[in-house]
Amino acid sequence: MRQSKRTEILQAATRIVQRDGVTALTYESVASEAGLTKGGLLYHFPSREDMLLALHEHVSGQWEACMESEAGGPYEELTPGQRLDAYIRASQNPDRAELLLMLESAGDPAAQAAWDRVHDRWSPPAPSGAPAPTSGDSAGDSAGDSAGDSGSSRDAEPDPALLPFLARLAADGLWFYEALTPGHFTEAQRATIVEAIVKLGAGGHSQG
Repeated sequence: MRQSKRTEILQAATRIVQRDGVTALTYESVASEAGLTKGGLLYHFPSREDMLLALHEHVSGQWEACMESEAGGPYEELTPGQRLDAYIRASQNPDRAELLLMLESAGDPAAQAAWDRVHDRWSPPAPSGAPAPTSGDSAGDSAGDSAGDSGSSRDAEPDPALLPFLARLAADGLWFYEALTPGHFTEAQRATIVEAIVKLGAGGHSQG
């Protein structure tokens, strides 16, 4: 199927961000990259802000499509565990344009919303509230006991309900690490790390 001009423009804009950064995104640079006139761009995107917002939506949509491909279906048909599994596996081989656009979106609520929609669908939310006290904790514990309890809490197994979010943090960390230090891992090393993160996230869902 022939791509629309709008999609061709957004793909050209993605290549520019990938190669030269967000600040290089201008009507002139995109028109040259896409082989169009500036008037052709203005027809689809009346302002640079319109084009940039559309680019955020386009690239975040590609990220979601990657996760759907990993999962073998749309998020509506998947369990939370399957969504997290796809989110983790899609954290491999990050795209520079994704990283730069995510960072750029921090100052633009509309752009941030495009990325938040994908995060909200595919990744577990941050836990709310304080963790429940462990057995043996009580308001009447002495100050001396408190010091001992602190050491015990460090040795305790994490709450299974936290594991999916911890796995998300680990996947995000892998994504940023590889974006900043590309080529650091071999394929085998990366696969080992990813499977360890998947196992961490699965521990929480298996408890549920």
